Amino acid sequence: MTERLQKILSQWGIASRRQAEEMILAGRVKVNGSVVDLGQKADASRDRIEVDGKSIHPAHRPPLIYLLLHKPAGVVSTCSDPQGRPTVLDLLPPKLRQGHGIHPVGRLDADSTGALLLTNDGDLTFRLSHPKHSVAKTYHVWVQGQPSEDILETWRSGVVLDGKKTLPAQVVLLKTQPKSNKTLLEIVLKEGRNRQIRRVAEQLGYPVLQLHRVAIGPIQLQPPGDRSLPPGQYRPLKEFELNFLRSQ
Repeated sequence: MTERLQKILSQWGIASRRQAEEMILAGRVKVNGSVVDLGQKADASRDRIEVDGKSIHPAHRPPLIYLLLHKPAGVVSTCSDPQGRPTVLDLLPPKLRQGHGIHPVGRLDADSTGALLLTNDGDLTFRLSHPKHSVAKTYHVWVQGQPSEDILETWRSGVVLDGKKTLPAQVVLLKTQPKSNKTLLEIVLKEGRNRQIRRVAEQLGYPVLQLHRVAIGPIQLQPPGDRSLPPGQYRPLKEFELNFLRSQ
């Protein structure tokens, strides 16, 4: 059966679909000795597929890996960075960095911290990244100033960004610090537009000072009754967490 090459590479754990597309566009993928174009199909059972000159086969697929990482500030949520900044893969031991196809699911910008999923399950990454499979993500956000209840209600209802209104969000005031004129909010989103929380906060007049993601669905940096995962550290996902992701 023929399938698009980016899907095959994703299923084999070589890369996420987006990364596989970038590899194809860069000319790094060949089928039967010829460089392929994006969208080209192949039959995994008959065709010889190469990545960077190395033949790959389903039997070479590494075991599936699912990790929760506590991303610190200053680290980018990519597998490589042209500016030479540290990436989330740099936080993993060498044995996991190469040859496993591990990549981040979604992103946190470099200044943000908190929960980030890493996996080499390309199909899962594709499903979780699709807009119709939105997983609630919980953030603790310090903003400058002390937003009123009217402002918070506007945030909850949705704010227009790039001509399109954001989906309704849960926004709860956790604490204020009048002396330093800042407020801690808990925000739960079911969409993830680029720098959404920072852009909405700026538009409403209460710029973000710190942004920290504490949970992805039921997957928490500090599960009830357990220790918090330290910054820069990772742990394997638990069975109930995996079951949740697969159900999405």
